[in-house]
Amino acid sequence: MTGPSRRIVIIGGGLSGLSTAFYIRKFYKEAGMKPDIVLLEKDKTLGGKIETLHRDGFVIEKGPDSFLASKTEMIELAKELELDHELVSTNPKAEKTYILQRDKLHLMPPGLVLGIPTELKPFLSSALVSFGGKIRALMDLILPPKRSNDDESLGQLIERRLGTEVMENLTEPLLAGMYAGDLRKVSLQATFPQFGEVERQYGGLIRGIIKERNSTKTNTSTKNSTFLTFRKGLQSLVHGLIHELHDVEQRTEAAVVSIHATGTKASRYDLELESGERLLADEIYITTPNSFAAELLRPHVDVSALDAVNYVSVANLVMAFNKKDIVIDDAGAGFLVPRKEGRNITACTWTSTKWPHTSPDDKVLMRCHVGRSGDEQNVQLPDEALTELVSKDLREIMGITAKPIFTEITRSEHSMPQYPVGHLDNLSKFHRELETKLPGVYVFGAGYDGVAMPDCVKQAKLTAQSAAKRISI
Repeated sequence: MTGPSRRIVIIGGGLSGLSTAFYIRKFYKEAGMKPDIVLLEKDKTLGGKIETLHRDGFVIEKGPDSFLASKTEMIELAKELELDHELVSTNPKAEKTYILQRDKLHLMPPGLVLGIPTELKPFLSSALVSFGGKIRALMDLILPPKRSNDDESLGQLIERRLGTEVMENLTEPLLAGMYAGDLRKVSLQATFPQFGEVERQYGGLIRGIIKERNSTKTNTSTKNSTFLTFRKGLQSLVHGLIHELHDVEQRTEAAVVSIHATGTKASRYDLELESGERLLADEIYITTPNSFAAELLRPHVDVSALDAVNYVSVANLVMAFNKKDIVIDDAGAGFLVPRKEGRNITACTWTSTKWPHTSPDDKVLMRCHVGRSGDEQNVQLPDEALTELVSKDLREIMGITAKPIFTEITRSEHSMPQYPVGHLDNLSKFHRELETKLPGVYVFGAGYDGVAMPDCVKQAKLTAQSAAKRISI
């Protein structure tokens, strides 16, 4: 490369930060520029919440375990890293999901989209919603739509269209694993804006989702699987990125404590590290959780939009059993637990059934989730106490009395961002001020415009692409 050099500092070495480095290299070089990139991570390892453990023939995800195939950014990145041959679909035979109600597991009726029934016959025959609750849900077909696009909570939309029972019995548990939030507080526009659009366009959710489903062609590139992962675990993607970024300076245990504008053309910003070292940068990409980003930017801009995003702490317990010691539905993927059931776990994935490659044939691997908004107290319990609470739930729900071969516990403190109502408008104001007062500083990640891994990759890609275009003009 013979073009101008740009000094780039990326703060945060999770999936967002690594993806940012990958796409900066790609788009800046295409624009004829030489990116001199330093990636800084305050922890000892890169990859953020993604962590795969290989143990005794098991593939164990201690962080996220899969991603939505319909959000293609992860698939595209895997292809660019030549890792797409490692992608694995869910077991097509494990098509059943259960929901706990009054201490019994009930089969979730097929055709539900966030609790919105698209197949009326199985919904009407389900025991998960009372007769009165079903009548209330069907009122969605005749209730007048809300025509404005003003933000509201996701829970408010579901309750307004389908009633409280559907929201609490179906929608809330379905989203417990993704957001771990209180749906009456989570922004619709920042999570599922398409449902507001469906209501406005078709007059209701049921009719609109059915029509949209019928008009959508099957995406054969994802093998018709809703979720995908990598055969050797999601950490394969992290390792692929780290290897590809061989010409990027990747530094761990390197925390940034402050950012200063230099006021010179030679380099815009001066970063101070916890060690006392200082780095100069033309551009800064901050991909950390909102609270950390807010502290760096507070002296320069209004960060109330970042402060407003609360983070929930969660834990997951992965347990391995001998298959002969427990009874499990080989056609099931696991079960969900509504908040009102008062259980310690929020969901349980039958991992070895859903993803057969994760376990030896004579073993069973399952993963139990603990913690959600307003119910985080158990996350910090000692290992023995937390394991006993989860074992009690499994004993009473599934009848499991066998002792697990082993248990792996992962606590993710302040890891699940909760977008408040009005989040996108607040964020838009924040970005406008940031662009004016700190040009060349970009902030994004799970706490901003999508919590899922493909969302983080998408934000990194679009930000790097936009920055490259802006500089090359």
